[in-house]
Amino acid sequence: MTSPAATHLNTLADSTRSRLLLVLERHELTVSELIAILQLPQSTISRHLKVLGEDGWVTSRADGTSRYYRMVDAPGDLASRLWTVVRDDAEHTPGAEQDRARQLSIIADRRRRSREYFSSVAGQWDEVRADLFGAQVDLQLALAMLDPAATVGDLGCGSGHLAELLAPHVARVIAVDASAEMLATARERLSTVANVEVRMSDLERLPIESGSLDIGICSLVLHYVADPARVLAEAYRAIKADGRLIVIDMTPHDREDLRHAMGHAWTGFSEQQIRAWLGEVGFSSVQWRPLPADPAARGPGLFVAHATRR
Repeated sequence: MTSPAATHLNTLADSTRSRLLLVLERHELTVSELIAILQLPQSTISRHLKVLGEDGWVTSRADGTSRYYRMVDAPGDLASRLWTVVRDDAEHTPGAEQDRARQLSIIADRRRRSREYFSSVAGQWDEVRADLFGAQVDLQLALAMLDPAATVGDLGCGSGHLAELLAPHVARVIAVDASAEMLATARERLSTVANVEVRMSDLERLPIESGSLDIGICSLVLHYVADPARVLAEAYRAIKADGRLIVIDMTPHDREDLRHAMGHAWTGFSEQQIRAWLGEVGFSSVQWRPLPADPAARGPGLFVAHATRR
């Protein structure tokens, strides 16, 4: 019975296989790239890759119609010691040095093709990206940072748009609104979303058990209510210890047309006002910042504030 050491040595004794390992240790490569680097026929490259794979030196992965080969990261203690000896001798041969030069050229060409593509689509990249991955891919990335075990209160849920976005990333969403018409739209939108509960109530009297929310969100709703401080106090009651409240709303503005046309009770809120209300009801670690302006938006500027329930 042949020992593992003898098998490894037999594999490494072939100069073509040692050259393959030298380049595959540095980069993942396709067979066509290996042909160009070693300047050997495809049949020769494939035959030696098969031997290296069977002896545990090389692994591969499929990517579309291509297959990429690389040297395994940890071939084993014995194999690693043998490879260190063989590599020190093989990497200084003229053939290996020429392989390295050709490999560097191929990797540089990969990077050049990538840069050329991005140069050609730079002006349309947002549209290309949205077409491939959806317009909300960045938002989904942010939402994925939520605790998947969390219960979230969408306080003033409106048509259910935010609840729909939140639902795939948390355990439970409780969506509350005072408008029967809005809730009808929300229920229709969320009819197939099993982990969202839609409840009708004023935000000053939330139909949510005390200390049951990990996160409460008031998104563009405080400017509609007569007593924002009372709503924040109710949110404090519903949020558990160390839970968080997130408020998104308008900064102060002079757009009286919005007050009359859209029923706004408040023309935005200052940082000092929000900090004072949150502190008075018991929240701590309050942070506030204006949101970047959206050039396509016609409304006032927005802010986001978040705080922790003590």
